[in-house]
Amino acid sequence: MDDIVKAALAKWPNVPDCYGWLGLDARGNWYLRDDQAQAAGAFCAASSEPGRQLASKGSLLKHDKLIDFIQRNYAADAKGQWFFQNGPQRVYVELEATPFIWRVDSAPGFEVSAHSGEVAIVQRCFIDEHGRVYLETALGFGLVHTLDMVQVAEAVELGLWVLQEVVARELPLRFGYVRSPLSAFRVLGL
Repeated sequence: MDDIVKAALAKWPNVPDCYGWLGLDARGNWYLRDDQAQAAGAFCAASSEPGRQLASKGSLLKHDKLIDFIQRNYAADAKGQWFFQNGPQRVYVELEATPFIWRVDSAPGFEVSAHSGEVAIVQRCFIDEHGRVYLETALGFGLVHTLDMVQVAEAVELGLWVLQEVVARELPLRFGYVRSPLSAFRVLGL
């Protein structure tokens, strides 16, 4: 976490949390979701079927320095809800898929990095009923970017990674993350 963020937290410790305003899609892109985007519907599709359109993603963030700031201050709380600590305010993130989106380099290294640029070591590899591939690492759990499936196939063929089958709808509970903190917030009636 940036020092400036830590200082803001110390100065203003009681700023209310923010829900629904920021989303991370299945390709590692960040979206700002204003009132209009939120009114159009949920960021996360209710089902985990591939190809399902999201009701409203919002505006794609393109400013590199803002994206870097978000990614440096991206973390999870004790409930598995991912957030961006924006100064004194915690902005909970709506996840289209998983907390991390992995990019996989070509052979021979098959280095794995998160959408945030952090390098990770693969611990386990999973495939769901829709053919999507996920990696568990010390950083956390995430979906492999669709453009990197060839590299995954090569790593599996070489025996570097062994695919284990999983059911998509069970992933959040199994790996301890919440796809929609906004929905959880609404359920609690807060």
